[in-house]
Amino acid sequence: MSSEGEGGFHMVDVSLITSGPRRAMLRTDDGVRIEAVYEPSTASVTDTAVVVAHGFTGSADRPAVRRAARVLAGRGAAVVTFSFRGHGGSGGRSTVGDREVLDLSAAVRWARELGHARVATLGFSMGGSVVLRHAALDREREGRADAVAAVSAPARWYYRGTAPMRRLHWVVTRPAGRLVGRYGFGVRIDRRAWDPVPLSPVEAVPLIAPTPLLVVHGDRDAYFPLDHPRMLAGAGDAELWLERGMGHAENAADDELLARLGDWLTRG
Repeated sequence: MSSEGEGGFHMVDVSLITSGPRRAMLRTDDGVRIEAVYEPSTASVTDTAVVVAHGFTGSADRPAVRRAARVLAGRGAAVVTFSFRGHGGSGGRSTVGDREVLDLSAAVRWARELGHARVATLGFSMGGSVVLRHAALDREREGRADAVAAVSAPARWYYRGTAPMRRLHWVVTRPAGRLVGRYGFGVRIDRRAWDPVPLSPVEAVPLIAPTPLLVVHGDRDAYFPLDHPRMLAGAGDAELWLERGMGHAENAADDELLARLGDWLTRG
């Protein structure tokens, strides 16, 4: 049985959390409806839930996200996946990392409502920037993260140093690009520029401690070169994994890396 809880997101009876995957529509603090999926651990009963934040153009139902959820569930974590605003079955329009912090916060609060005392966040690419900013900005008990891992995340905004990032900026900033985003990638993008410009990922990192922080990046990432993870890790108290041969984000994260991430996120 589910009901509408304080703050507008659905609450599910904790007695049901081991019965299998569950779907819900959450409501963010600014009123956007966000689709989310809960999967209990397949390895053991655990107090830890990992909330997975996908990259730009991803969604809760994309194969790479579903694979990540399966591997994490096998490492002893319950898993919450969701689609950011403007993606998948969620409402609203993508702000490419700004108001998406509210989407993640709603998913973290839902994991706690499901009975998990400890909630960790794992973000890829755009989702990586979101988990960093969320950890710095949302320190409320129900919305906060207990451990944070950012994979393939940018360190700074407006980076155009690689061809893939120049193409992404065209998609986000040009009317024709937003049409390509909508009909080619299924992403509805807000046409308004950031005002004000949000706290950048590298500015967020010093505010995260004492929450454990892990930065992960591939040495073959075509979007963000290695100065990005090094800048992030150097900005605060963070562990850094540089992965040999890895490309970008959830599509490039193999099962072995996902298993190590699951072990790191569930420890403590």
